[in-house]
Parts: sequence; structure tokens; C-alpha cells
Amino acid sequence: MMNPFCRQSIVQNTTVDVMGFAAVIEIGDSCYIRSKSNVLATQRERELFFDEEGSYEDYPIFNEPIPIPHEREPVYINKLNANGTIRVNKIRINGISNAAILHIGSTNDVYLENRTHHIRQLIEREEELNLSLNNSTTQE
Repeated sequence: MMNPFCRQSIVQNTTVDVMGFAAVIEIGDSCYIRSKSNVLATQRERELFFDEEGSYEDYPIFNEPIPIPHEREPVYINKLNANGTIRVNKIRINGISNAAILHIGSTNDVYLENRTHHIRQLIEREEELNLSLNNSTTQE
């Protein structure tokens, strides 16, 4: 006999093409979910890579505290799960981002955090002109 305080989540088919770091797929009920991701993304116009470059400590975004709201009013919910089963036929997802959730069920407490700092390093126009001039003289 099934426990009346326990629900089932029945999923026939789930397809997820891409999952980011710290992403979560949770099928069924859970007490809490925690997911955290820090990303330092450098995009350069010219292909140039250095070992061990970039540190989270160099950017305040990764160290600033995130204010967490405190419950001020109690929330009262009256619900009746006449059927203790969650049924899903098919889920098709292109991508789940960093520190995101696909959750089929219920949870009591969720904390998700993603901090991303994008850096774009573009070639100076004068440097680009010199590169194109150098390329044209070497081709002749």
C-alpha cells in the first residue's frame, strides 16, 4: 500500500539537450534544493588564451552579499491532492541554464544563485588596421 503522505511523479519522456553547470533535474518531491554557479567569461575578438587567467576575487560581483528577504507574513495554504500522483507525458527542453531547475514535484526550500561576469576584449581599430596591412604585404 502506498504511503498517503508521499506523492509519486511519473514522467514518460524527458529530453534536455544542454545543461549548464550546477543545473538540477529533480523528479519527485524534495525538502530543499541548492544550486550555485560562478562564471567568468572572457570573449576576445582575436584568439589568444592564457593559462590560469582571471580570478573571482578580482571582481566584486562574486563577493557581494545577496540580500535574502525574510518572511514577514505567514502564508496559509489549504490544498487537497485528491490523486497523489503527478503525471507528465513528455517534456522537451533545449537548454537549462547555470544554476537553474527543472523540477516535477514540490519542494519546501529553494536557493539558486548564478553570478556571471562577461568581459569582451575587442581589437583596437589601429591595431586591426596594422594587422590587415601586415597580412596584405606578406601575401604579395
